[in-house]
Amino acid sequence: MLIFRRLFRFYINASIHVALAVISLYALNAQNLNISINVHVTGFLFFATIVCYNFVKYEVEADKYLVVAKPSHKPIQVLSFLAFGISLYFLFLLPLQLWIVIGILTVISALYAIPFLPSSRNLRSLGGLKVFLVALVWVGFTVVLPAAEHQLGFSEQVLLLGIQNFVLILILILPFEIRDLEYDKPELRTLPQRFGVSNSKYIGYVLCLSYLGLRLISDGWDSKRMMYSLAVFGLLVAALYFTKEGQSKYYTSFWIEGIPIFLLLVDSTMDKLI
Repeated sequence: MLIFRRLFRFYINASIHVALAVISLYALNAQNLNISINVHVTGFLFFATIVCYNFVKYEVEADKYLVVAKPSHKPIQVLSFLAFGISLYFLFLLPLQLWIVIGILTVISALYAIPFLPSSRNLRSLGGLKVFLVALVWVGFTVVLPAAEHQLGFSEQVLLLGIQNFVLILILILPFEIRDLEYDKPELRTLPQRFGVSNSKYIGYVLCLSYLGLRLISDGWDSKRMMYSLAVFGLLVAALYFTKEGQSKYYTSFWIEGIPIFLLLVDSTMDKLI
């Protein structure tokens, strides 16, 4: 059991779970766009997510991002360097038209953590922008990237799917902001800081309704798809309802971040049933 717990903590702390969530959302969006899943894109997204999230999470613990302060972070550092090399391998296998999209999103992701203003502030510290930047990057990698690969442009279907995913990510971020309310710096100006936990949940419920409406528009009025959309809506509402301040990190880092994985599994099953 001790070994299992250590492996599970490493799985969560090393951002492997969130990397699976990213490629799950990519696969789910590829299905919705009726395009094939590119193995090279999948590999790049998985390993690049590990690098990006570990960089953001642990950069304050490192000296110039190379010498980690805690021994428990050394395996994560090793994994991150390996993931960086593998992500570069997959990157060079991708068509050049994707490099522009990846380059723009990489710059945004880097500026999220690296200070770039005279006051040594990063994009993350600019009040109120944090959630929108995270949602924008997720949409970029899981919607815009596959759309660019297949030269779909900004069609109505791509725009609708992008907005739908943007709203979904905003919903999934809220439990993290509520959990971290006690520890977040005031200048972050997160929703719970500005409006309180209860009002933030109400905002989340409105977002859930918006997400449901977007799903109904994109999926049509097929009864089975409607039932699935309503089930997803109920899942998101329940996730927000049971969120509380100071909650165990595994509720958010495993269950909440695992929702895209669950959605992919259920959606794939629904496609076989319909």
